Amino acid sequence: MAISNHDRIGKALDLLNQGLTPFVERELQVTYGQSWKDDLNKTLKDYQLPKPAKGGGLKWDIQALLSVMWNHWNDTFKRTLGHAERSLVNELQGARNKWAHQESFSSDDAYRGLDSATRLLTAVSAPQAEEAEKMKMELLRVRFDEQMRTEKRKSAGTAIESQATGNLKPWREVVNPHRDVASGKYQQAEFAADLWQVHLGEGGEEYRKPVEFFRRTYLTESLKRLLVGAVERVNGKGGDPVVQLQTNFGGGKTHSMLALYHLLGGTAPAELAGVDAVMKAAEAEKLPRVNRVVLVGNKDLPRQPLEKARRHRGSDPLGRVGVATRVRRRRGQGSEEGVQAYPGRRREGHKPRRRAARPFQRVRPLPGPDR
Repeated sequence: MAISNHDRIGKALDLLNQGLTPFVERELQVTYGQSWKDDLNKTLKDYQLPKPAKGGGLKWDIQALLSVMWNHWNDTFKRTLGHAERSLVNELQGARNKWAHQESFSSDDAYRGLDSATRLLTAVSAPQAEEAEKMKMELLRVRFDEQMRTEKRKSAGTAIESQATGNLKPWREVVNPHRDVASGKYQQAEFAADLWQVHLGEGGEEYRKPVEFFRRTYLTESLKRLLVGAVERVNGKGGDPVVQLQTNFGGGKTHSMLALYHLLGGTAPAELAGVDAVMKAAEAEKLPRVNRVVLVGNKDLPRQPLEKARRHRGSDPLGRVGVATRVRRRRGQGSEEGVQAYPGRRREGHKPRRRAARPFQRVRPLPGPDR
């Protein structure tokens, strides 16, 4: 598993701690004798002082080690290290603070931190310098691989672009625009599907007429699954009784309900483009008679479900019918749409109870038809 640059700096600081601890203790003892621990109280804060380790000795923090080297440089470490190493100590203090505050490291910053740690460990003859050097070379290899992949993508993109430019024809020679677009009579409003207008017999022919609608509709896998489930449901072969469509704005929720509306509208499946594949997938030869009910939340009052359903279709508003509903939420909360399909039959002598329709009992998410 690849590690991040932040993790690389953390491992380098651990190696630095292991390599500097014996060197710092030895140099402080040479300068201050056995009382070197007491002199640390003058330059370190209480939380920075080394703590006794379990196996003996002291447990240092890398921040304390670097601070001791910086503060005692002239008295202790100047005799064995030079100005370059003092600059490395200062630079590593900044890298340690950046690492402790969970800041990110670019590849250049990470390489510089590893290189500084390697140089300082080498200067004090610490065996951990070899491991730090391996980490530095590994980072170089990763950077090289990334650069090679970037160059390959650029060269491949250039080759594809040059090849496409030489072989592809202009789109006007391949695709003929629709006559309303070519003639300049295109209107953006006509391309906004409206379930309520279609139910009232209004709107453009491409949405209002089932044959024209399916002729212009490409059945995606998601839309095909929705229609197959509806065909299975109305034929008593399974299918989900409730389907909740959740997509972003323009994801095709209304278009999906229009497809279901026209599919169960009584038009012969053979006349609808692409529906033969739906019927075959559902293992059905024909569609039974289905009563359709359209409920659009912002077009009719939801307080009178009996009158509303009766006004839409039939004398039995609570019978076994197919329902397509659109529910609009408050602004900023998106929209949800549900499609509910039932077989269009009813037991003989059955009298519906006069009560409001119950809410959906089971909801299953379904991707939008464009996914």
